[in-house]
Amino acid sequence: MFINNHDGLELSTAMLINAAEHRGIEVEILDLEDNFIRLTKGDKIEYVKQATRTSADTYIAPLIMENKEVTKLVLREKGINVPAGIKVKSAAEAMAHYEEFRGKDIVVKPKSANFGIGIVIHKNLQCENCYRTAVINAFSHDTSVLIEEFVPGKEYRFLVIGDEVVGILHRVPANVVGDGVHTIEALVTEKNQDPLRGKGYVTPLEKIHLGKTEIAFLSEQTKSIETIPENGETVFLRENSNISTGGDSLDFTDEIIDDYKAIAVAAAQAVGARICGADIIIWDIQKKPDATNYSIIELNFNPALHIHNYPFVGKNRHVDDKVLDLLGF
Repeated sequence: MFINNHDGLELSTAMLINAAEHRGIEVEILDLEDNFIRLTKGDKIEYVKQATRTSADTYIAPLIMENKEVTKLVLREKGINVPAGIKVKSAAEAMAHYEEFRGKDIVVKPKSANFGIGIVIHKNLQCENCYRTAVINAFSHDTSVLIEEFVPGKEYRFLVIGDEVVGILHRVPANVVGDGVHTIEALVTEKNQDPLRGKGYVTPLEKIHLGKTEIAFLSEQTKSIETIPENGETVFLRENSNISTGGDSLDFTDEIIDDYKAIAVAAAQAVGARICGADIIIWDIQKKPDATNYSIIELNFNPALHIHNYPFVGKNRHVDDKVLDLLGF
């Protein structure tokens, strides 16, 4: 059971505070809105913002991870597999490449956005207007846009702290399961009643929304919010699997072989990060990694902790304690 007894703080920060107090560390909330705290024990002082922005990381590491193009370049140089793709500076430039992407599975995303913002996936692209809309949407979040191959498989979030992977989640896109009676809209309303779901990272999971993206994705499945799914039928509302857009989190820390954990640590080290969330697509988690079986699609400089302590399915990995260990407490 999760408890956020610090009103106004993100759950990850609240968790870190609780873990720190349990160790006898003095905690001061310096800026509630910014989730900025100070940890003190004896002569040791550490400042922490949003639970994972700490003195353990240099200034440049988050800047590298924020820039998806630079991240891919650095990882590729280290022999780590990343998706092929191009960067465009305008919608006109993107449209000039439409024919080479037509019929393929692609991902359109802002170069420097985070949390799945502005990302659109198209399978077997045939609709030029849909492609244009995705590009324009991505440009509303950044001045440069990446158009990449879609890598098949399941997406896993590896949380790297120090030199180890301390938690792995498979994130399932926002979804509902039909009962043969209620509409998709009603099922979303019911699922959102779960106390685990809230808004603004104060709970382990985020509420599911039924906005333009979800409605468009349902339309691609010849469904609408008024559709009544069959009993037991799972209906996905988005292509991307971010927890921030209503996805579910399933703990896979013990199921994935160490080879992939080593890749996640190597990726973090390549960009100089001590705390890092590596999003890796894997086709078969028991097969040894090769260029056909995995690809790192993103590194995150401010990874959420709470999703690993309070997964939708799985056990608490106590990753807040790992942060305190890294900081020398």
